[in-house]
Amino acid sequence: NLNEQLHALRLSLESEREPVEVIRRLKKDLEQAQTDLEKAEREYDYGKMAELRHGTIPKLEQDIRDAEAKLTNIKGARMLKEEVDAEDIAEVVSKWTHIPVSKLMQAEVQKLLLMEDRLRERVIGQELALQIVSDAVRRSRAGLQDPNRPLGSFLFLGPTGVGKTELARALAEFLFDTEQAIIRIDMSEYMEKHSVSRLIGAPPGYVGYEEGGQLTEAVRRHPYSVVLLDEIEKAAPDVFNVLLQLLDDGRLTDGQGRTVDFKNTVIIMTSNVGSHWLHEFDGMDEDEIQRIVRQRLREENFRPEFINRIDEIIIFHQITRDQMKRIVEIQINHLRPRLAERHITLHVTDAAKDMLAQQGYDPQFGARPLKRVIQKEVENRIARALLQGTIKDGDDVQIEVKDGKLVVEPIKEYVV
Repeated sequence: NLNEQLHALRLSLESEREPVEVIRRLKKDLEQAQTDLEKAEREYDYGKMAELRHGTIPKLEQDIRDAEAKLTNIKGARMLKEEVDAEDIAEVVSKWTHIPVSKLMQAEVQKLLLMEDRLRERVIGQELALQIVSDAVRRSRAGLQDPNRPLGSFLFLGPTGVGKTELARALAEFLFDTEQAIIRIDMSEYMEKHSVSRLIGAPPGYVGYEEGGQLTEAVRRHPYSVVLLDEIEKAAPDVFNVLLQLLDDGRLTDGQGRTVDFKNTVIIMTSNVGSHWLHEFDGMDEDEIQRIVRQRLREENFRPEFINRIDEIIIFHQITRDQMKRIVEIQINHLRPRLAERHITLHVTDAAKDMLAQQGYDPQFGARPLKRVIQKEVENRIARALLQGTIKDGDDVQIEVKDGKLVVEPIKEYVV
């Protein structure tokens, strides 16, 4: 009867609650022991280090495994979970919206299968990079990635202005539905040994303890993010030690002893190291390129254990003049919504796109100067025309080339 079923449910709940509470307490003790170990290392307390590293921590880890095994052996469907996953969230949303779970999950599957197409809308001329990143994300989403590590970790190599940062932004928008889901840190600010405390937070008693670390605090507040570490080669060796733990365990302990989870982040590190190697790789097999690049990185003082923890090392190639025209279209498309707020429609002729591509291309800086060119040749001219009244709200505006110069002017009729 109903009372018997209720009694059985209560017994089942109680049998699960005890090991779940034990696991939670043990994990808290383990976090504290790891914080104490880091403190002992900073203070060169070798006796305490040995006690924690070879006694306390291994025992706590074994106790956690034993408690988790006890929980796994409970017969029947589990009632309690330590963490919710994507399937749990999909099930709740399904109940709210009355859309079957299978349809919600299927939409995510289709999105992943077409990932390269979505990224290609923003990143031009880096087909291999898009494929490697997309494959890594699909592996993670399919459950083939180590669940105790970040969703993916990448080292982007190549010259400036070729799309490394833009791919990071595009990935944030694809995975987390907003370009703002990106935590960007300039590693040239972490060249000194003491800068580790700025990254993960100062220990108790030190200046800045209450503020938290720039990296750990940002991820603690926004755990679903792309973490972009620019110019990684400039970071101090002690900073690399912190990153090793992040890449290996998917977590960091901040200065206040809190464990910050990086398992739902994508870690992207960029470097201009090796920009002068690119011409050597023309026509080479990808496996051979990877072997040479890893060897060269070791010569550039990247430690082998650090290189081995990165999921993929991706080489970005120089942008060509032909690819610049497509980048011009992308940049112009960024301007159109702002003009649409004033009901202004912008048209750009092919000749104008060619001229903007030519003026915005620099072999040394790639596509980076293009933004300034469009600001100067297009945005400034439209702004001046709006203030002068030659362009009004609701106008169709055309950018074209006349007598070898770019001209921005309103048109009464425009035929595609």
